[in-house]
Amino acid sequence: MNINNLAKIDLNLLVTLQILLEEESATRAANRLNLSPSALSKSLQRLRDTLGDPLFVRNAHGLKPTAHALQLKSQLPAILQSLYQVTLPPVFTPDSSHRQFSFAMLESAYETLLPSYIGPLLKQAPLITLDIYKWTEKSMQSLLQGQIDFGITARDLHPTSDFRLNNLPQGINQTTLFTDQQICLVRAGHPILNILKTGGWNMDSYLQMSHVQVRCEGNDWWALDYHLAESGLHRRISSTLPDFYGAASVCAHSDLIFTLPSSFVPHAKKLYPLVQLPLPLTFSPLVYVLLWDKRNDDEPGHQWIRETICASIAQEMKK
Repeated sequence: MNINNLAKIDLNLLVTLQILLEEESATRAANRLNLSPSALSKSLQRLRDTLGDPLFVRNAHGLKPTAHALQLKSQLPAILQSLYQVTLPPVFTPDSSHRQFSFAMLESAYETLLPSYIGPLLKQAPLITLDIYKWTEKSMQSLLQGQIDFGITARDLHPTSDFRLNNLPQGINQTTLFTDQQICLVRAGHPILNILKTGGWNMDSYLQMSHVQVRCEGNDWWALDYHLAESGLHRRISSTLPDFYGAASVCAHSDLIFTLPSSFVPHAKKLYPLVQLPLPLTFSPLVYVLLWDKRNDDEPGHQWIRETICASIAQEMKK
């Protein structure tokens, strides 16, 4: 490594390049960086001069990265994360820290898990800031790129699921928070409850019903649907929604059946007159997990957050 050459580079330009690569738009990048268009244009020209490459070509949709820029796109997140680690203090003192931590959480975990640990975190570290976002299909990449610190989501234990626990990207570490099972909800007074009383609740009656489903990470099918498909069976999904509360509302105001993690059932039943039924088939459980980039394994602040979350949830699950 030639330190003299490195000293000539303004490292702030690497941040500018990362944002340009993410946005592929000069306008959106300028907004994120709080720069004027002319200031961003000057930074881009400096990047081109420094790296000896045009980096972007303008087209009808914005900025198209060159081959060299695409190569840098795969390297920059790790470089910036390492630079960020250099700026962090070597110790973390919860009661005086002003650190900011970001989370992406599966919507069903808001009510199930967030109340367990938010109090202990802020009680011990009252000056930290916790930014919480919804878990989406882009959240895993955001973890790898250092845009968020932690993810809390559900993963399947079914061996063929795309979202199985042992199918995490390289570089992501995890710890299991708790294990859950699937259960069913129907509205009070639903005709299927008469069948349940006579012992006629089985997979055939389950598959004859119309279902409401929650879209997970952009996917309309859950592991249960793929499991059924292996036997040539399918649920009739009549409505697909982006969140659990919306699906619970549809369930409460229709004859659709809602299959969901059992941990969310008490929260849905607080709002609507719903009746739970067992899932009429044997199916593997799912686990709620805490995810983080392995580069933060030994970072004191991240360690404290993980330990506090895990201890708080473990204590809550004992009640």
